[in-house]
Amino acid sequence: MSDDRMEERLLGTESNDTSSLTGKVWEESRKVWRVTFPAMLARVTSFGIFVVMQAFIGHIGKTELAAYALIQIIGIRFANGITAGMSSATETLCGQAFGAKQYHMLGIYLQRSWIINLVTATILVPVFVYASSIFKLLGEEDEIAEDAGYIALWFIPIIYSFVFGMTIQKFLQCQLKNTVVGWLSAISFGIHVLLSWLFVCVLDWEIPGAMSAMIISNWLVVIGEFVYMFGGWCESTWKGFTWAAFADLWPVIKLSVSSGIMLCLELWYNAVLVLLAGYMTNAAVAISAFSICLNIWAWEFMMCLGFLTGASVRVSNELGRGNGKGALFAIKVILGTSINIGVVFWILCLVFSGQIAYIFTSEEDVAEEVSSLSVLLAFLVLLNSVQPVLSGVAVGSRRQSMVAYVNIGAYYVIGVPLGVVLAYVAKLEVQGIWIGMIIGVATQTAVLGFITYRTNWDEQVDKASERLNRWFLKRPDDNGESSATEQLNG
Repeated sequence: MSDDRMEERLLGTESNDTSSLTGKVWEESRKVWRVTFPAMLARVTSFGIFVVMQAFIGHIGKTELAAYALIQIIGIRFANGITAGMSSATETLCGQAFGAKQYHMLGIYLQRSWIINLVTATILVPVFVYASSIFKLLGEEDEIAEDAGYIALWFIPIIYSFVFGMTIQKFLQCQLKNTVVGWLSAISFGIHVLLSWLFVCVLDWEIPGAMSAMIISNWLVVIGEFVYMFGGWCESTWKGFTWAAFADLWPVIKLSVSSGIMLCLELWYNAVLVLLAGYMTNAAVAISAFSICLNIWAWEFMMCLGFLTGASVRVSNELGRGNGKGALFAIKVILGTSINIGVVFWILCLVFSGQIAYIFTSEEDVAEEVSSLSVLLAFLVLLNSVQPVLSGVAVGSRRQSMVAYVNIGAYYVIGVPLGVVLAYVAKLEVQGIWIGMIIGVATQTAVLGFITYRTNWDEQVDKASERLNRWFLKRPDDNGESSATEQLNG
């Protein structure tokens, strides 16, 4: 199947003539799920590896659970935020090249991202080597900091898996081949559960067994992506290794760094709150309970990020076609679908509030703390069903910088300070931090909702048309390679 036919099949660029509202909703839903489901499957299963790992480590001991929570939510989120953000530059550049039918450039952009991200990952390694000292310097309890430092060393191979896994995922997604990533992630998740049970429960290897299972699972996805890419399924976009990858690196570095900073500001929000939980009266219980709720929320959030991808693709697709009304209709369908799913998870959180914690821990005090946060967790889950869709709409209409500013204001100007006041001044402790987080997310959702409501979609169509004419009508040079600098500065 040609690339043009593949794009038409997946995105549904040819609209069916359906007269009834039900028919139109069904047709739009079909288009949305073709994009959303693979993205959702990949995100849920990838993050599920970390959630399952927390469940196994939680049954080893309370201190080990708190230590893992510290390094996973602070250390790994720090590294993941940087690598994921810098990998988003790959998505931008490969997306432009694929849209302009300059397929040979996708492989070159991918190799440039490997070079930049490998250097970045190596710079981050000392953070994990000296994690114990860093946590002690930040005032965490010595026992928790020591265990966190030991677990951090096991995460170093996982950091390097991010370099290849995330960039190849963006490379494939731009070609509308993200289904393979979803299935690779799902298979890896199943293997991870099996290995974790074998290493921790059967062989009793405790932390080394749990972390070995995670390393193997993460690298299995990367190996599968390499096999798919090198095996001939990307013959038009992967032409082999080339020295051209070392040319024009500086513009790519600038784009990567700016993308990384924008994404990190959002991902580090939760890390800051977990760090604050470490200063509570009973730090081990506070960190453990907060991180359990946070991982439940984040796992459901991964599903909602699938709708972010769907919203981004559908809105950008309709704007590119010059169909402002179609973009608005797509937003309504995606938002309605996401909210319905959010209501289901909201009800589940309320119904099983007393039992959720025992999946992750055997400690009664930790379970009681999680139970006290369950109602707040349920409402944060409900907000998840709206906020990612609105972010996806903004991304689809190329307003990422606006989202970054909204995130800074909602999270760091409102959410964190309010959480500190409620936790330490009002003596609400962990509940205060969580309330601050909810208010921050609610503020972000309200602002993005207002912006979306006030958007003139016909005007967005005109802007999209201008960008397409300026960027996508460029043609390769005589030697078959266009200038990356020209595209970046265009």
